Amino acid sequence: MCDAVAWFHVLPSLNSKAAIMAKSTDELHWRETYFIVFPQDRRPALESVTKALIKANPNFELENLESDSQGLFESLLVESDQDHAAVEVSYEVGDGVIEQNLEWAKQLQDQIAPSQLQELVRSDARLDVAHFERMPAGSDDAPAATALFAEEEFGSEEENFDMLDPTCLLTVVDALAQLTDGLTFDPASGEIL
Repeated sequence: MCDAVAWFHVLPSLNSKAAIMAKSTDELHWRETYFIVFPQDRRPALESVTKALIKANPNFELENLESDSQGLFESLLVESDQDHAAVEVSYEVGDGVIEQNLEWAKQLQDQIAPSQLQELVRSDARLDVAHFERMPAGSDDAPAATALFAEEEFGSEEENFDMLDPTCLLTVVDALAQLTDGLTFDPASGEIL
């Protein structure tokens, strides 16, 4: 009986170690990038960003946290094991951001509210929010959602087709857009969210 109890306590730790080892050999494949634009005077502190993200999802793992000498946010990586995803966030500012925002404003001027257009034009900073899918090393770069099924119409029960879950991306974007009071732009759809 003691042996069974001992194994019961060891198995979760073995499973955790196996998960960590598998994660260390996984690869991150880029899927999409969103942009959150705002005036640079609303640039958040790294501490505010980390608090907002952990409040949004306490299961997020935050890594590679970077700030400038004043403690203002530079970049970080958000890992979400449950979503098979990671999100890299970096702060950008300068003429390139302003030029890009003006180009987006021209494209969207008939589609968004005047207040949003004005905010887009006066924004000179942004957060680049890049979404990555975690996949086993050596996997094709095709998104999991487009995996081809085997001979059977819907694949066998043993096949595990984990689909990329956008929850991590959407949670990060929502938390950071609220924190900066910024506009979120999705270049794939060409829309302000």
